[in-house]
Amino acid sequence: MSTSTAPPRPRSTSGSRAQRRAAKVSKTGFIAALPFLAPALAAYLVFVVGPMIESVRISFFEWSGFQGAPQEFVGFKNYVRIFTQDPVFWTALSNTIIWVLLSLVIPVALGLTLAVALNRPLFGRNAFRSLFYIPGVLAPIAIANMWRWMYNPNFGVGATLAELFNLPWLGEIQWLGDQRLALYSIFAAFVWQIAGTNMVLFLAGLQSVVPEHIEAAKLDGASGWQIFRNVTFPALRPITVIVVVLTIINSIKVFDLIVGMTGGGPAQKTQVLALWSFTQSFGNNEYGMGNAIATVLLIITLIIVVPYMVWTARQEKNS
Repeated sequence: MSTSTAPPRPRSTSGSRAQRRAAKVSKTGFIAALPFLAPALAAYLVFVVGPMIESVRISFFEWSGFQGAPQEFVGFKNYVRIFTQDPVFWTALSNTIIWVLLSLVIPVALGLTLAVALNRPLFGRNAFRSLFYIPGVLAPIAIANMWRWMYNPNFGVGATLAELFNLPWLGEIQWLGDQRLALYSIFAAFVWQIAGTNMVLFLAGLQSVVPEHIEAAKLDGASGWQIFRNVTFPALRPITVIVVVLTIINSIKVFDLIVGMTGGGPAQKTQVLALWSFTQSFGNNEYGMGNAIATVLLIITLIIVVPYMVWTARQEKNS
């Protein structure tokens, strides 16, 4: 008894052809757009990448910053000094980490909550949106002066409320003078500044939610929380990536608020890496150590941001 086997079917090449065509179109589109991107790319290389590379280079030298002063190559000596001989560096590092962790929770969650609340048909919705967004367009140093006045123990908000409600202990709190409270008092101003910006970004993301999907979930008997978790929040994933990355960057490079409210005090308890790098370079004329701290800050930023963006890109590809 003879058996016959069917010849193997030829593999379909439509998928690979489509992928090659898409890659070709993408490459062609990039080349066509390159002349328009060139001015912005050149400015980015000159004003961002160039100073960044120069900062890393100076971190290996000992230099006072004065014109004509020699730059002495010392290798990793500046890094050894900041890690072993600079106690303020560790305070600044721990404060930076605390600031980043709090920023990933409080202003992001608050911005999302405001966006969901103000995405509903409410009376005066546009006025509330503008009101919450205004702090995001104010100069950080102006916000610092405003909140420093609010924290004033003699005529600030705490002293006023203590007098109105007969709460003397409230007027005795040194919001910016207490070493335990100063950092978190400044962080409250940071939340007030950035939460409105996060709200606007989340509001833009909420416009991509398909209303029919929400209506279908309601017909299936889903609760408000189930609709948000299974319909709304997955649609916000791309904008959440943007919000988290921007929040991390803003929290790592926080500078103006601390300079305007405490200057790093009391007793260096509100120092962060960005401010300490500036102080070492321009205050103490230790440009090598200052740029070494800036390089450490750059590495921390890359360690946090790059894996997060790679992970989110993989999540988008797998979904």
